[in-house]
Order: sequence, then structure tokens, then C-alpha cells
Amino acid sequence: MIIATKKGDILAENEKRIAFAVNTNGVNNEGFAGMIAKKYWPELAHIGKTKLGTVLTKKVDNVEFFALTCHTLKVNGWGRNQKRVIRKCFDAIPGDEPVASVSIGTGFAGIISGADFSKIRAGMEASKKKIILY
Repeated sequence: MIIATKKGDILAENEKRIAFAVNTNGVNNEGFAGMIAKKYWPELAHIGKTKLGTVLTKKVDNVEFFALTCHTLKVNGWGRNQKRVIRKCFDAIPGDEPVASVSIGTGFAGIISGADFSKIRAGMEASKKKIILY
């Protein structure tokens, strides 16, 4: 469930738990995932194939990052089940504390691979996890 919507830089807001999308192809060197890979999680850039629905976790200093494997890089790589996949990923994040999330699917990679933010947002709303949406 989305409990708050904020504008601004998610990394500058002192969020302690941050979720973002990665792809099943394991090539995450662009967009927000690429920025996280460059600054905090280098191995994320080229992790290799990852199963759809998998949540990868890494804690750096006081921030816990959650990489949600929710699409492929193919045309229409987000598929028809965007709402279900997003909900499944968020529900799989450990702990009960709120999780801050970027607006998944709204960047260049999301747009060219068929992301539908209304479906992604609906998946966030359907999740049991408390989400702060940026």
C-alpha cells in the first residue's frame, strides 16, 4: 500500500529502505539501477540472469537496497502481469518498516520495454508493504 507520495531525490531524503527495479537479464548498468550499481552495489551492474519476482538485498552503511526483478529488456518485457509481479516483489521484501520506492517503470528503459505505470502503481497499492513513492 502506498502510504505517502514524495517529490525529490530519494537518495537525499535519508530513506533507510529503498526499492527499485532490475531486469531478469542481469544487465543493470543504466537508469536508477545503474546509478545504484555505480555508487553502492557494483556487482548489480552485471549480475547475470535472475528469476522474475526475485528480490535482491544489500545493506550499505545505514541504507538497505532492494532490487526487484520485475521485467526483461525485451520489447514488451514488462508483460501483462505487471501489477501481480510488482505486488509479489514488494510483498517479498523482508521486515515491516516502510520502503521508499522510485516510480518504477517511468525511466527510459521502462518506457521502451512496455512498462505501464498505472499497473505498476496498482501493484504497489495492492501490496501489504507500506510504500513511500517518489
